[in-house]
Amino acid sequence: MYWNKGFKCKAVVRGVMPWVLMTNIILVLYCLTTTNHMNIRPIQEETCSLSMAKTVASESPEATHKCSPKVNIMFMKTHKTASSTILNILFRFGEKHKLKFALPDRRNDFRYPQPFLCSQVKDYTPGQCFNIVCNHMRFNHQEVAKLLPPDAVYVTVLRDPVDLFESAFHYYHRAVPLTWGISGEDKLTAFLNDPEAFYSPDAFNSFYLKNLLFFDFGFDNNLEVDDPRVVEGVQHLSKRFHLVLIAEHFEESLILLKDLLCWSMDDILYFKLNARRTSSVSRLDPETRAKAVRWNWADWKLYEHFNATFWERVEAFGRERMEREVKELRRRNAEMRATCIEGGDAVEAQKIKDAHFRPWQPVGEKSIMGYNLRKDIDPRWRTMCAKMLTPEIQYLSDLGVNLWVTRLWGWLIDSIL
Repeated sequence: MYWNKGFKCKAVVRGVMPWVLMTNIILVLYCLTTTNHMNIRPIQEETCSLSMAKTVASESPEATHKCSPKVNIMFMKTHKTASSTILNILFRFGEKHKLKFALPDRRNDFRYPQPFLCSQVKDYTPGQCFNIVCNHMRFNHQEVAKLLPPDAVYVTVLRDPVDLFESAFHYYHRAVPLTWGISGEDKLTAFLNDPEAFYSPDAFNSFYLKNLLFFDFGFDNNLEVDDPRVVEGVQHLSKRFHLVLIAEHFEESLILLKDLLCWSMDDILYFKLNARRTSSVSRLDPETRAKAVRWNWADWKLYEHFNATFWERVEAFGRERMEREVKELRRRNAEMRATCIEGGDAVEAQKIKDAHFRPWQPVGEKSIMGYNLRKDIDPRWRTMCAKMLTPEIQYLSDLGVNLWVTRLWGWLIDSIL
């Protein structure tokens, strides 16, 4: 009996050790790639000049005489909101027109979750001017504004906070030690039944578990329900952003984006990137959804406000016109799927043949789907097809970012798990 207990104890220790090791590695990497704010803020407060802005000739027949395509863009890339698909659109547009990206250094984000600083930009020097800023960051408008001309367009995307919370919980929970003590198969429901029992605001990576959108925008994600600072934050963002897209109405969002930027339909063609397989998505009952809303109250107020303004924009654009353009976008996307994708649809990670098209996976899972490029593509379309299928990490490498921190983390995950 004693031998059995000792054997079980050793087995448990062996099972726990990789997670303890991984947690320590995460903390070390975080410390190595995090710099004290006081040391990295530039002494010179130089900003980008409008005279450095680049112009692009319009390729949109319906817009040629009305506007010129906008090329100075800040896309605030939020988590778990279909933002990776928008990022791919921006990467392709920027490459096509030889625009200048403000890119992160050694990783795929601007040292998130630190507030953004200009010095986090690869090879940054004070006064340097860029056309596009679009990678993950914790938003800091004062610093972002130094990188872009004054006429830059600010865009972001939101998602229903309940669905976002469900997605973020499943994607990040193995990287959040707070969740490791939750027992049972349905950890998400267990968490929402008594979140205070598992949550601590100061714990490592805890921001992934509460009001993630509000946190991404630089605000305190632990404000109480009906705290007036929530409304103040929403009003602040409404003054900063020219357009807020809604993930649940992705095609309508892209049409509004095309209209705002004076782009062509070709510019917004897309394949859905970084999407989970359907079987990994939890279906929440009304009671659990209500708990998720209350727990993510700040995110809910943010979404509620901008969902309303989104439909005001749709009305101003014109419902019939929107229906026509969405129909055309779907037709063009269907053509590209048939042209580019083997089998015409996404496949699970283990079925992706070329590593260049294999998306980053959450810790301990292979739930993110991707695509196989057709082998018999017309040479005229091969480059465009490949770029449309390329995930964020690989595209950043193609743009010249040395992602040694991100790749080391990925290697450690694969080695341990």
